[in-house]
Amino acid sequence: MLEKYRNKIMTPAEAVKVVKNGDWVDFGFGNGFPELFDEALAARRDELTDVKIRGGLVYRPVIHTVDCDPEMKHFHYYSWHLGAYERKMFTQKRLSFVPMMLRLLPEMYRDYLKVDVAVIPVSKPDENGYCGLGLASYGWRAIMKKARTVVFEINENMPTLQGVDGSHRVSLDEADVIMEGEHGPLCTSGYRTPSEADLQIARNVVAEIPNGATLSLGVGTIPFTIAQLLAKSDKQDLGCHTGTISDAFLALYKAGKLTNAKKEVQTGRSTWNLASGSQELYDWLQEHPDLFYPADVEYVHNPRVMEKISNYISINGGVQLDLMGQENAESVGTRQLSGVGGQLDFLEGAFLSRGGAGYICIESSRVDKKGVRHSNILPAIPAGSAISGPRALIQNVATEYGVAHLTGLSLKERAKAMIAVAHPDFRAELTEYAEKTFG
Repeated sequence: MLEKYRNKIMTPAEAVKVVKNGDWVDFGFGNGFPELFDEALAARRDELTDVKIRGGLVYRPVIHTVDCDPEMKHFHYYSWHLGAYERKMFTQKRLSFVPMMLRLLPEMYRDYLKVDVAVIPVSKPDENGYCGLGLASYGWRAIMKKARTVVFEINENMPTLQGVDGSHRVSLDEADVIMEGEHGPLCTSGYRTPSEADLQIARNVVAEIPNGATLSLGVGTIPFTIAQLLAKSDKQDLGCHTGTISDAFLALYKAGKLTNAKKEVQTGRSTWNLASGSQELYDWLQEHPDLFYPADVEYVHNPRVMEKISNYISINGGVQLDLMGQENAESVGTRQLSGVGGQLDFLEGAFLSRGGAGYICIESSRVDKKGVRHSNILPAIPAGSAISGPRALIQNVATEYGVAHLTGLSLKERAKAMIAVAHPDFRAELTEYAEKTFG
C-alpha cells in the first residue's frame, strides 16, 4: 500500500466501527459485494440496533448481516433486486424488496436517500493510488458523494481495469477508510443445458439480428444460447453495450464476432456496468482492459446513449406475458423472484435506436411438479403480479413457436400475434378470451 494512505488502513474489525445505531449502509450490487465488511459487521450484531443495509443481486451464498439476525432486531436489509439468497430470505420475510429502475438509481440517491456509510469493493491500487471498481461500477459515484463515510474494501482478486478514460476508476483519496484482508475466490456462475425450446427460441431471434448489431444480453440460458448460435453464424462485427457482461460475450469474442467495429459510441470497446460469469471471463477483463468501457449505471443504462447506436438489439427473459403484450419479468403473484433491474432501460434504448429492436424471450409454457402444463402467455397478468414491462414498450416476443412483432398493432392485432406464438394447447381458450375482450 502507498505510504501516504497508511493512516486510513484498517482491518475489517476496525473498519466496521464506523457504523452507528440507526445508520444507512450501502453494500452495492451484484459481484460488487463487500464480503469482509459484511462478516465483520455481523460480528457486531449485539452492539447495534436499527442498522439499515441496501444492496441487490448478491451472488454470494450468504449475507452474514441477514443470516445472523433472523428477527431483524439489529440489521434490516433492503434489496433492489433479489439474487438467489435474497429470494430465499424474502420468502421467509427476513428482508425487504424495493422496486426501482436501475438507470434512475443515482437520481434516487442524490435526491431522496440517506447514506451514512458506503462500502465499496475495489481492486488493488496502482502506483498512483487509483483502484478499479472490479466487477461493478454500479452507481457508486453518486452514492459516494452522498455518504458520510466512504469505505474501500480492497479485494485482491478483482480485475484491476480502470476504464480507458478512468470510467471505472476511483482514488484512494476519496476513501475515509481503506480496508484490507484475505478474500475468497470471486463468485462464478454458469448456465443450465438449453432445452429444445430454448434452442428454438434462440434460432428464432438470431434469424432477425442483423450484421453489425450491438447487443444487450440478459443473464440466463436463452441469451447465452443466442450468443452461442451467433458465434457459429455468418454474422459479423457484433458489438456490446449491456448492463451485465457475461460469458455470452466472451463466446462471441472467442469466435471473432465481437469487434464493436460498427458501434457508433465507444467504437471498438464493449460497454458494461456489471460483470458476472466464469473465472475465464474475469481473466479476460484483467488481461485485455483496452477492449472494455466499464462505466456508471447512469451512462450504460441511459436510453439516449443507446439511441446513438444503430441496430441496437436488447434481449431479455420474462416470466409471463398477456395478450396485450404486458410483461411480468420478476414475480409469481406477490412472491418476488428478482426485480425489473435494467430491462426497461434497454427496451427503451432499443426502441429509440435506428434499426434497433427489443425482444422478450420466453418458453410458451411450463410443466409443474405434478406434470400439469401451464401457459406462460395468459389472457391477463394475474392480480398481485408485477407488471415489469408496459405493453407500449414491448416490441417483440419470442417463443419456440415464432416471434410476435407487436410494434404499432392494435389490442386485437396484438392478441392475435401473441396467440400465434402461444403453446397450441392453449390457443383455443386464448382466442375465445380475445374475441370477447377485443372484438
